[in-house]
Formats: sequence, C-alpha cells, structure tokens
Amino acid sequence: MAIRDILTVPDPRLKQVSKPVERVDDDIRALMDDMLESMYAADGIGLAAIQVGVPLRVIVMDLARSGEKPQPRYFVNPEILDASGELQPYEEGCLSVPTYYDEVERPDRVKIRYLDYNGAEVVEEAEGIYAVCIQHEMDHLEGVLFIDKLSRLKRDAAIRKVKKLERQKALDAAE
Repeated sequence: MAIRDILTVPDPRLKQVSKPVERVDDDIRALMDDMLESMYAADGIGLAAIQVGVPLRVIVMDLARSGEKPQPRYFVNPEILDASGELQPYEEGCLSVPTYYDEVERPDRVKIRYLDYNGAEVVEEAEGIYAVCIQHEMDHLEGVLFIDKLSRLKRDAAIRKVKKLERQKALDAAE
C-alpha cells in the first residue's frame, strides 16, 4: 500500500469523467487499498479514484467515527438506482478542496448498486451521511465537485482559498 497525492482544485484532471472498471482484479484492489490509505492519511471519509489521478469509477469510504474501529467500504462502478424526492441540506467538505466547507442539498436517501472489493454485486439503500457521502463521491466520477453546486462567487472563493493554501505549503517546504 502507498499513500498517493490527492489532487486539489483547480487541477483539470478533477473535471474528467471516469471510465467504468472492466473487472475487479488485483490491480483494482491495490488501487482501492492505496486510496483508503491516502484517505486515512488526509483524515477524510471518502475518496474517488480521480482524486488521486486515476480516471476509473472507483470509490472508497469509511464513515466510522473517531475512536471507532475502521469500517472501510469499497465501490466499483457505483450507480444510483433511485433517489428520494426529499432534499436534505448538509455541510460538505472535500479533500480536493481542503479547508473549505459549505452547505449542499441532496436527496436524503438513495438506492445504489455497485461491485464490492471482491467484485460481488451489491444493491442497498443509503441514508443520512452515507447517502450524502456516496452522492458526493459519485459526483467526482462525473467530474463534478461539491463547489460546482454553489454560486459562482462561493466557488471562486473556495478555489482562491485552496490556491493560497497551496502557495503557503510550497513556501513552507522551500524554507
């Protein structure tokens, strides 16, 4: 396993639409293991493969709370089969938009289908934070970031904030 760099806005690779995975094999499992390690290292709860520069329809997630045993989840070629009509606002953040949070409205329940770590098909209902997170990560697979759902003013402010943070990191590293 290896920790991979997580792309941040405005990296154009984040706007790519990810390609379906042909089959879950050792290479895909190694990617998911690296993604999970990278997500944990960045203190995140979800990560799409495109965020580490790999344009494949792969997501990892762990919604365990601090102090709980890790509960890693793996999603290959996830799709939403059904979504509730009721929208729920939720404050979201993103490892590709570090230190920026804002409220986004999404369906509060979704029915999803995906392949798990071993390639078995799973169909299940997601609600609450699970529904929010899976929709957020699935947006990444379509080249959509949560800030794309905000006003242009807020989106531009988020990008400026991330650019400033990246410049500061580069200056600190040079010292």
